[in-house]
Amino acid sequence: MGLGIQALLAVTPIAIAAGLLVGLRWPASRAMPVVYVAVVLLALLVWRVPPVHIGASTIQGLVITFDILFIVFGAILLLDTLKYSGAITAIRRTFTSISPDRRVQAIIIAWLFGGFIEGASGFGTPAAIAAPLLVALGFPALAAVVVGMIAQSMPSSFGAVGTPILVGMAGGLESPEVEARLAAAGLDFSAYQQLVTASAALVQGLVGSLIPLLMAAMITRFFGARRSWAEGFAIWPFALFAGLAFALPYTLTGVLLGPEFPTLLGALVGLVVVVAAARRGFLMPKTVWDFPPRQQWELEWSGESAAPQPEAEQGRPMATWLAWLPYGVLAILLVITRLPQLPVGAWLRDSLTLAWNDMFGTGIQASTTPLYLPGTMLLAVVLVTFVLHRMQVGQLRRAFGDSARVLLGATVALLFAVPMVRVYINSDVNALGLPSMPLAMAEWAAANVGGVYPLFAPLVGTFGSFIAGSTTVSNLMFSLFQFGIAERLQISGSLLLALQVAGAAAGNMVAIHNVVAACATVGLLGQEGAVLRKTVLPTTYYVVAAGLVGLVAVLVFGVTDPLIASPR
Repeated sequence: MGLGIQALLAVTPIAIAAGLLVGLRWPASRAMPVVYVAVVLLALLVWRVPPVHIGASTIQGLVITFDILFIVFGAILLLDTLKYSGAITAIRRTFTSISPDRRVQAIIIAWLFGGFIEGASGFGTPAAIAAPLLVALGFPALAAVVVGMIAQSMPSSFGAVGTPILVGMAGGLESPEVEARLAAAGLDFSAYQQLVTASAALVQGLVGSLIPLLMAAMITRFFGARRSWAEGFAIWPFALFAGLAFALPYTLTGVLLGPEFPTLLGALVGLVVVVAAARRGFLMPKTVWDFPPRQQWELEWSGESAAPQPEAEQGRPMATWLAWLPYGVLAILLVITRLPQLPVGAWLRDSLTLAWNDMFGTGIQASTTPLYLPGTMLLAVVLVTFVLHRMQVGQLRRAFGDSARVLLGATVALLFAVPMVRVYINSDVNALGLPSMPLAMAEWAAANVGGVYPLFAPLVGTFGSFIAGSTTVSNLMFSLFQFGIAERLQISGSLLLALQVAGAAAGNMVAIHNVVAACATVGLLGQEGAVLRKTVLPTTYYVVAAGLVGLVAVLVFGVTDPLIASPR
């Protein structure tokens, strides 16, 4: 079976998913079981993957699903707890006091606050926290999810304190070939890793700084009374300022310090600078933009979130600082448990690890560290909130019930989506000696593109995140492949790896099970296709822009690196 046939067959499940979710507008709870069956049949009948291997991959996916659902539940429960305590009313007052303009609120909450949470925790936590918070402020549920997904672009490259690089890229490059190249160049891996980190930070600093402007334009185009792009672009001075306030410290940190802190410090600096500037009216829009009246919203805009609407306040009056304190505690917990210099994270991982190694003799393993997951931090903050806000047990009980009902809707889709991904990725173990399905498509693309490959390198990373829902996993799958293409074409390997990282970040905006998880937090299940139809636009921008930056770097500036002899 030729490479072209392999690639064509491998893309079939993705085409089915797109057709059902976007074309036929099926909910993910119906579409993902169909796609799972398609992948299993393809693995069994064409790739000849042993059935026991498919079973082990499925179990591995179910364990990952538990992690995702745990995080989503924690995020929903925190929001619901804040609702019943009365904190959401005070938080809403905070943002309306900065500006009643919805474009400004989206940029501050999703881009900056969400970026900080991504830098600390990763795992899709930002959208799970930002989307329900935006709904609580009066955003349509669909708009909140779209904005939350867009904000998971540039920040996710160095999310979870650098995990996509430290675990994803580093693990993906582990091979005798790369070690030999490093030895010949007189480099250790950490030095090369820093070269990739700096390149990735530079590429994404250029591309990502425009994301807040695109975010504002998406809001006004798809959720405004006039359906106008211009109303979003009209905020360009503030949006560009917010983009640069994040991107500049992000880039400098990546170049000077390494992969752990670009997102964390960049978002924190940006949040402080932009909020302070906004309070003083710096570059703020002259006219205030808002969504149309609720009675004019389209049916698909609204979910069944337990988040309070402006006309349905809960709890008692509360000081602003006290309302925000749980989020401050959450940020602190996420940081101290993720910093590798502190022993807290290692202690949490070692205290409780549930693992099944070498399932059925396949070499596949599944493990979870519940105490280390962001879901545990979220639940801890819920208990802190219960005490700080002097809540009654009945209020917490109602919050728990509301959150459980919302979570149940996401369970079916994720129970099939994540195992499907694991079968897809693990299909490299087969009787025919074929590469895995995603790698077959990537190899076909590389073989047919040639010297302009840097333009398409981000697309490989995007594809990895689209199917895996993870920047880290995409880097694990394709880093060695990207390095091999660099050797074949004699172009900079560190640049192609940086483009891989950028593309993987872009893929988070359209990752199926990330969309399902974000929709679950606002009760928008069944509208995953509507989200994907919109987030594909910023994803396309990000992939094309990063590819153009890479192509210019190679063809115009002749960028190279110490492991590759010379540019072609």
